[in-house]
Amino acid sequence: MNDSSRHHFSMKYMDYMYNTKNNITSNSSATPGDMNATGIAQIMIPQELFLMLGLISLVENILVVVAIIKNRNLHSPMYYFICCLAVSDMLVSVSNVVETLFMLLTEHGLLLVTAKMLQHLDNVIDIMICSSVVSSLSFLCTIAADRYITIFYALRYHSIMTTQRAVAIIAVVWLTSITSSSLFIVYHTDNAVIACLVTFFGVTLVFTAVLYLHMFILAHVHSRRIMALHKSRRQATSMKGAITLTILLGVFIICWGPFFLHLILILTCPTNPYCKCYFSHFNLFLILIICNSLIDPLIYAYRSQELRKTLKEIIFCSWCFAI
Repeated sequence: MNDSSRHHFSMKYMDYMYNTKNNITSNSSATPGDMNATGIAQIMIPQELFLMLGLISLVENILVVVAIIKNRNLHSPMYYFICCLAVSDMLVSVSNVVETLFMLLTEHGLLLVTAKMLQHLDNVIDIMICSSVVSSLSFLCTIAADRYITIFYALRYHSIMTTQRAVAIIAVVWLTSITSSSLFIVYHTDNAVIACLVTFFGVTLVFTAVLYLHMFILAHVHSRRIMALHKSRRQATSMKGAITLTILLGVFIICWGPFFLHLILILTCPTNPYCKCYFSHFNLFLILIICNSLIDPLIYAYRSQELRKTLKEIIFCSWCFAI
């Protein structure tokens, strides 16, 4: 199994054009000179690096989920959505760790695999990654809508965004993500699947950008109104949440953008030499995706004093228990 077929989710869309799937069980080790089906040498990245980043991001996101569950002050719709965003990042981490371990064990002759086993692992990882990207985009939009309501409908926020509604939204997002991911994998040979993913990425970004534009243009007007009603502290907190989401969204675009450009190029210019050159950097795009899962928890902790405090308590208690 070589590194050119490392990430099956996107490679499924490449293999029906480049027939890479037939080579998935070829060489048990890769070298910098390995060629994928495009005829362009892939940039190779040590599997140990994938494993290390995956484990770190997995631990970080588990800590965020535990902290939000543990601290009752964080039991609010926004933090429920952030918790789900952390779970989405965990899907990327888990899939990366499982796949990398699987590859390392195979390469060292510690695990014998069959084509059927590879296919099952392939499908599971595909669904996890696809669910992660769909749910992450959905929860970023949900958090943006939540911040929008907090800022412009501050006095009615608790009646609009109740815990029951937040739970219902979370259930719908996860159900939709898993269902759509399963359908995407079943029909992975259809160009329409890539088009749907790219369109969804674009629509969610436009939706979030429109909300932010409205928020930051009119925020100062509502700030005066809310201050008049002695709610200035709530306004400041709401804007802080909006800024946090802006950072999260920016990091998401930077980390996932190259991957979605990769999909767009598969649709528009699969045989163009320049596009093939871009495809050769695919492993770097995977590192960026994993880095997104690694960076998000740091943003949560940096932007939320309450969450940061709880994380310190958890780490300190774990350290004391280990001693």
